[in-house]
Amino acid sequence: WFPLLQYPYVLPFSIAPIAVLVPGLLFLAACLYLWKLRWDLKRDRDWELPLPPGSMGLPLVGETFHWLLQGSDFHASRRKKYGNVFRTHLLGQPVVRVTGAEHVRRLLLSEHNLVSAQWPRSTQELLGQSSLANSIGDIHRCKRKVYARVFSHDALESYLPRIKEVVAETRRSWIAKGGPISVYPESKRLMFRIAVSVLLGFTPTRQEFNDLFANFEQLADNIFSLPLDVPGSGYRKGLQARDRLHQYIEKATEFKLQSGSCKGYSDALNILMESRKEHDMEISMQELKEATVELMFAACASSASASTSLILQLMKNPGALAKLRRELQANCVPDGDFLHLREISRMHYLDCVVQEVLRILPPVSGGYRIALQTFDLGGYQIPKGWSVLYSIRDTHDTAPIFPNPEIFNPDRFAEDQMKGKGERFQYLPFGGGVRSCLGKELAKLTIKVLAIELASTSHWELATKTCPRMLTVPVVHPDDGLKVHFQNMFTIKNVSL
Repeated sequence: WFPLLQYPYVLPFSIAPIAVLVPGLLFLAACLYLWKLRWDLKRDRDWELPLPPGSMGLPLVGETFHWLLQGSDFHASRRKKYGNVFRTHLLGQPVVRVTGAEHVRRLLLSEHNLVSAQWPRSTQELLGQSSLANSIGDIHRCKRKVYARVFSHDALESYLPRIKEVVAETRRSWIAKGGPISVYPESKRLMFRIAVSVLLGFTPTRQEFNDLFANFEQLADNIFSLPLDVPGSGYRKGLQARDRLHQYIEKATEFKLQSGSCKGYSDALNILMESRKEHDMEISMQELKEATVELMFAACASSASASTSLILQLMKNPGALAKLRRELQANCVPDGDFLHLREISRMHYLDCVVQEVLRILPPVSGGYRIALQTFDLGGYQIPKGWSVLYSIRDTHDTAPIFPNPEIFNPDRFAEDQMKGKGERFQYLPFGGGVRSCLGKELAKLTIKVLAIELASTSHWELATKTCPRMLTVPVVHPDDGLKVHFQNMFTIKNVSL
């Protein structure tokens, strides 16, 4: 073949392409075989159990592009084919995907023993090595104690008036625009505004806010990316955005320190610095910058996703919206006018609505762990050093305590319905174990404030013919942003109360 390949023009027309194509196909087949063999050889020979079933995809990239393009369909199709424990290769590393309360329980209760938290390399670098997400062991436990003050009852009470103000201003701006609103992008701006002004106490100019938001979006869009630091790559764009955010945070923080405005408990950043002092833990500027970016990400990404899902589900389920409005009336909440957490805590159906939104469309698809040692899970060996990704949405969809999981039914979370069902590890929108989301109460509070504001003042309807498809990376969101018309409820006749 070699001499002929040098002079393909002398071959018959029908043979020349084959002469070139066949060696290439053979080379590709050899690469695929060696790629598969490499991971088969990773099996721990001291264990008789097999590796989980599945595919490692293409050399180097694995099944990353399939995952990014297919979203939730990627995991659903493979779970259907391979079962609740299967292997794949994502973002440059081997991953075992796990579904089901019995498997999730084993992982979450084995932190620091069988597994430890490990996000993909891109996530680790963009959030920072000193971030809470990347901390382990005693360092992680100490940091959680420090961060806990940021999300205490007293802290939430102090954030509430400003959260309500920002939400009300945003709702009015949606109505004033007159045309359809792209809900997901607008929700991201709303949650970022709450994070920057309410949670962190920064006062950026309009231009600074727009620049900050653009950089934050660039970081968030690339938080899960192939860790290739080359020009034009998503990873490089994420690093550049992170560095620009750090520059602003350092400038704003130094101003707070010099002006003395960090005294007291007016915002989360002040609380964080005071709490560190109380625990006798000095904090460097780099740690403070990374903590601030992490707070931004935690407060924005998942809350924007959940807020969008809330608006979508209440729009698709007018009976639930009408029932929510009746509860607001019964609790004397005219025009969204409430003052304290205690008023919100009395609204049990509101709580059920939020829980159901988080069940049917949990913002984050799962959590990453790394195997500290080879162990058995579901009859398969999980080799030391492999990543394990537990699925939240798939676990919700397959949990026996949630019949007809595709139906939006807030009443399933009524106290008399859930009593004795043992929902632990079957319902985990905020994760679980020692790494459950510290900011979950703030997230739920923000979503409830939005629900109260919209349900008590507004009418909204879909601006497109059909509901959008939901994507799952980096968080659950509609592929078209969810285009919706908002109107003042009191100008609309026959609104169901």
